[in-house]
Amino acid sequence: MLNQRLSSNKPFSTLHLLVIGFTIILLVKLFFAFTLDLYSDEIFYWQASTYPAIAYSDLPFMAALLTGIGNTLFGNNAAAIRSMFLLLGSAIPFLVLWIAQAILPRRQALQAAALSLCLPLCGFLGLLAVPDVPLLFFGLVFIGTFERATRTGLSKYWLAAGIAAALGVSTHYRFALYLVAAFIYLLAFPSMHRHWRSTGLWLAAAILLLGLYPTLSFNFSNDLSGIDYHLLERHPWEFQAEGLLHAVKQAVLVTPLLYLALLFTLYRLCIAARAGDTRKGLFASFALCNLGVYLMLAPWTDSTRTSIHWPLSGYLPLVIFLPETLLVCREYLAQRFNPQLAQRVLVATVLIGFTGSLAALAGLGTQVFHQQLRPILGAGVLSNKMAGWKDFAEHVELLIAEQGIGPDEVIVSDNYYTAAQLALALPTKHEIYNIDEDKAIRDGRAVQYQLWQRNGAALANLAQATGLFITEDSTMTVTDKIEILQRACERFPQLTYLSELSLLSGDKRFSFYRGKEASASTNPNTCPKPTLGWLDLPSNHADIESAINVSGWVINEGLGVSSVEVLLDGLVIGQARYGVSRPDVAQAMSVENDLNGENLGFEANIDSRELPKGRATLSIKVVGVSGEIQYFGTREVLIQ
Repeated sequence: MLNQRLSSNKPFSTLHLLVIGFTIILLVKLFFAFTLDLYSDEIFYWQASTYPAIAYSDLPFMAALLTGIGNTLFGNNAAAIRSMFLLLGSAIPFLVLWIAQAILPRRQALQAAALSLCLPLCGFLGLLAVPDVPLLFFGLVFIGTFERATRTGLSKYWLAAGIAAALGVSTHYRFALYLVAAFIYLLAFPSMHRHWRSTGLWLAAAILLLGLYPTLSFNFSNDLSGIDYHLLERHPWEFQAEGLLHAVKQAVLVTPLLYLALLFTLYRLCIAARAGDTRKGLFASFALCNLGVYLMLAPWTDSTRTSIHWPLSGYLPLVIFLPETLLVCREYLAQRFNPQLAQRVLVATVLIGFTGSLAALAGLGTQVFHQQLRPILGAGVLSNKMAGWKDFAEHVELLIAEQGIGPDEVIVSDNYYTAAQLALALPTKHEIYNIDEDKAIRDGRAVQYQLWQRNGAALANLAQATGLFITEDSTMTVTDKIEILQRACERFPQLTYLSELSLLSGDKRFSFYRGKEASASTNPNTCPKPTLGWLDLPSNHADIESAINVSGWVINEGLGVSSVEVLLDGLVIGQARYGVSRPDVAQAMSVENDLNGENLGFEANIDSRELPKGRATLSIKVVGVSGEIQYFGTREVLIQ
């Protein structure tokens, strides 16, 4: 039935499929847009919108502008912040239709629009307030207007192409690939050389230069920090074997049958272009430029981006001619094998692709059902980046009230996205800073927080910093946290541990500290650093017969250790003796300020005869003098 609709001469049959598919995906996106918390990139662009500028450290102004428009029109919430991106992302199928119907029969144009919904990477476009949405939107507008301009030569289309290009370069540095593709196309086809003498082309180029001004202005004013980040800092520029799997990853993400069909479409476009078909050559240029660059650079660049969503800009131009390819494949399979197999393959290609789009949305939306799915999937499987922030903000407001933290005091976080979440949740109440010197640099945003005076250096310039300090423990190792606490203790004269917040069954954890002014009794050498520890015995999967011999070591170069307890399946079964001499640990770990000196070991001997027999999980619980509790040394043991 589905392939009959695809090959039908009745355009409304395909239109029905387009409307049904679009409605299903839109409803799912709307549900998750209202229920998911903001992702770290989204919350950054929202914060950028509160500091209006023509460009920022990682990107020009477009993402922040769209975020701010939604926030202003519809309120201070996640769905409002995403609203403009939802609008642009949901318009992609209709942009495909608009481009295709200018050069193809209406039936094929409708099919192309419907098939764009079957690209999983495109299906959830607009759910997140990220710059890829306007990048692809303006990219398609540019392709459509550029195609009309080169076909008709009319100035109005050149003008529109210039505006689309200017908006594109005001969105993301990666829009440059669209411009490169257009340039190559105008050079590669002799019949297109006439446009170099067209006033329309140069009008478009002049408008493009206006669009480049924000990026150039920011970079020249800030030591080329944005260009350095995108071209140098974010990429390792060293060979990574994982990059050779780029095509395999893309085949999985796009769905294998659809990926092969798109590659075959590209091949057919290239063959037609060599034969002199300038229209198909135009779309081949845009597809090749985007897909080819990411494929070639994959082994040397940031694999988390190039191997996932960046190539989508190369697939969308191919979707225009994908219906034609699918029908060619169907006819070949019908002749080579039988019509039934051809029908099944065609239906499977479309259905698997559309199912992939729904699966991509569902995968992102699982965070809404974190509590329900965790018992089924287990710990550490589901992402929690877009969940738990409302509960976190409520807890912070409660702590502010309990601790009597006044509006003239500050709130400080160890990372920029936690600080930004609080800025959204607590507008105008407190000055909020971050002392992030790690992720902010990796994401190209450290310069921006320096410009906004919301980083550690700005905090250090305050005469006396008092308020609340927060760490997101679930995103860092103990070693990382020790470094962060040392950094915080340099900013606050006196830092006291308050409590821990555990969300989503422990997958998202925060620690809270009260920063106060120094008092006469304040010891400048004390800092509530966490404990670093190791369990030597028992070994993992050990067989326990009559006694559990426990030994290991813990280091706390802050306030020290209060107690060490042994847990079995989460229940305390014994107290360990802390203070055993371990000069080897002191030397190996370069311990300098632990109050116990070299006496860093602990040991316990626990009678196991009264314990339940069978497999169990053993772990160590360390309570610091600060009151902070930490667990480590998880071992699976068998009680005989």
